[in-house]
Amino acid sequence: MGRTFFGTDGIRGRANGKKLNASIAMKVGQAAGRHFQRGDHKHRVVIGKDTRLSGYMMENALVAGFTSVGMDVIMTGPLPTPAVAMLTREMRADLGVMISASHNAYPDNGIKLFGPDGFKLSDDDEEAIEAAMSAEPVLAEGDAIGRARRIEDARGRYIHAVKRALPADLRLDGLKIVVDCAHGAAYNVAPTAIWELGAEVIAMGVTPNGTNINDGVGSTHLDAIKAKVVEEGADIGIALDGDADRLIVIDEKGEKVDGDQIMGLIGSRWKLKGLLKGDGIVATVMSNLGLERFLNSQGLELVRAKVGDRYVLEEMKKRGFNVGGEQSGHMILLDHATTGDGTIAAMQVLAAMIRTGKPASELLHQFDPVPQLLTNVEYENDNPLDDASVKQAIADGEADLGESGRVVIRASGTEPLIRVMAEGDDEEQVHRVVGSICDAVKKAV
Repeated sequence: MGRTFFGTDGIRGRANGKKLNASIAMKVGQAAGRHFQRGDHKHRVVIGKDTRLSGYMMENALVAGFTSVGMDVIMTGPLPTPAVAMLTREMRADLGVMISASHNAYPDNGIKLFGPDGFKLSDDDEEAIEAAMSAEPVLAEGDAIGRARRIEDARGRYIHAVKRALPADLRLDGLKIVVDCAHGAAYNVAPTAIWELGAEVIAMGVTPNGTNINDGVGSTHLDAIKAKVVEEGADIGIALDGDADRLIVIDEKGEKVDGDQIMGLIGSRWKLKGLLKGDGIVATVMSNLGLERFLNSQGLELVRAKVGDRYVLEEMKKRGFNVGGEQSGHMILLDHATTGDGTIAAMQVLAAMIRTGKPASELLHQFDPVPQLLTNVEYENDNPLDDASVKQAIADGEADLGESGRVVIRASGTEPLIRVMAEGDDEEQVHRVVGSICDAVKKAV
């Protein structure tokens, strides 16, 4: 079945655009509400959001949709995506909704859905909801219309969960930590949780105004936090994105540490402590070959999934693994959360710093990444990957790199981009291969 609305991470697009507006949000609420009305209990949904201006509009439209089909609504206000997943499960809700476009700029927004177990929906559930959106909704009778209420302690519940992710015998006293919340969903909870654990916190990206989310701050705009870590003489910097489900670390020298290095640290540390389930971790096809070689040297396997944390999670559940993630910073630690959680992942990094006494620059550079280049090419209409000349350029690139490297070409699931990635031991060769494929894609476009 074709998918018009759902991509790799729910529905995402320009707010008030053709793909995502108040009318569509209401249809999502009606379709998802009916889809998850199973059993004879009173059904409820938890709705959270990040700090985008359009979040108010989207929230009200979703509330209208859910209540119109007889589902009660619990609103949390601005809260990280993993917190919504947690509350969905803890409050015995039938469904959870996060209104966010993650790391995108403020004009965009999105809808992420979680099932009653706190996990993101399967492709089958999303396709069933999308099909129902085009049908006439079955509305509740007058006395069965749902009710809506806002809860006030959602932030406190999540802060408690974050603090529990740090071993009980540890405190963060003596650490100076820069926390960049991207003017997003974690602007209150992340600095508060880390401060309550004893650290000196320098917070940035914590004054949202509806239009500044991810604007020059956060995990995809690192210049500001790099400068702040060095300026303050901080021990480490923690950069979250707009909905706080991903983490990028900055060491005390102002250098970036990506998700591959963080996964390498957590996987190897958990293995030593007997906490790692399975014989490895799950990453995506985009993770660096250096991570795979490092894990192999530790007697661990790197399992690669499709891009998207939901696909990482599916592979983790299938194999019984408890650590997985993406190079971009999504960290799924199933002992603590059902989806990517940047703040909880940061707790594992901070715990390792305290246990080892090593600075971040030493601890977090677990391996030397092989040269890797990722270039995005925009397109508007037909997917250029179907073009014969592009297919030939890809085949030529793979032959050029041989067994010493990899080529990964894919269409983004959230933006009109073709992502061209290659890696190998020879940096010049990698650049040549990526350039050749990008040229072919641009000609096809």
